[in-house]
Amino acid sequence: MSAFSAIGEEREIDRDEFTPGIEPQPTWCPGCGDFGVLKALKQALPEAGRTPDETLLVTGIGCSGKLNSYFESYGFHTIHGRSLPVARAAKLANPNVEVIAAGGDGDGYGIGGNHFIHTARENHDMVYIVFNNEIFGLTKGQTSPTSPKGHKSKTQPSGSAKDPIRPLSLGLTAGASYVARTAAVNPNQAKEILVEAIEHDGFAHIDFLTQCPTWNKDARQYVPYIDVQDSDDYDFDVTDRREAADMMYETESALYEGEVLTGRFYVDEDRPSYGQEKRALGEMPEEPVAERYFDEDYKWERSADLLDRHM
Repeated sequence: MSAFSAIGEEREIDRDEFTPGIEPQPTWCPGCGDFGVLKALKQALPEAGRTPDETLLVTGIGCSGKLNSYFESYGFHTIHGRSLPVARAAKLANPNVEVIAAGGDGDGYGIGGNHFIHTARENHDMVYIVFNNEIFGLTKGQTSPTSPKGHKSKTQPSGSAKDPIRPLSLGLTAGASYVARTAAVNPNQAKEILVEAIEHDGFAHIDFLTQCPTWNKDARQYVPYIDVQDSDDYDFDVTDRREAADMMYETESALYEGEVLTGRFYVDEDRPSYGQEKRALGEMPEEPVAERYFDEDYKWERSADLLDRHM
């Protein structure tokens, strides 16, 4: 067991443990898809064998950023687009902690897009949930990176002249080793995908379709949806990058034509995570850096002592 006494403890875990003792009243609008993410996450973590004490939920700014206010675990509410750098640092300091980062489509694919690309490229061992409602919700309905071309909003009153970003394709191209899309209206699939992502060793990117009935009525409820793994119309190998890329492109194009395709699109179980790569190179200690705080005999090192002095 870790020096963090709750990590590695084997016991039955109840989903209610992830509900705060004094549960705050959510400020999400009635019918918001964000409720679906919260429910699926509370169901997935116990099934994956994780407790609140060994889970860290890092969020950005926006409606999605409220997630860890309604969720019992360690939490860190960052600034806009910066959930991933904080999540990366936490995972590197203590690899035994289950790190989950979350942000909206504006937060994750817009202002935080650079962090998304490089976190995926480096394959950090964490789950990244992007609440994709194709709109900026908290700031009252501005066009976001995933809003369809022609979408009219306060910031684009004549309609957006830009093609939307392709989040699944971007995740694959950047280097994510697990890429999936699910929807708040498909709670069973959402839970299953989250369990797989939590158990995956590497960067797991989940594009989570979360309807916004207040500020994006065009997107409706993302129904009916089709699970690509259950449909006879779609047959591709999730371990083959080229086949996955073709399926992602078709999925992303179909969404704006009213066809919602969800499921697992790419899984690479063989690629080492960033932490594994760094430990193999001898550039990271085998024991978590965070453990040193519990070792009274440990002789602390200065960063200057770890580097050769310039002559």
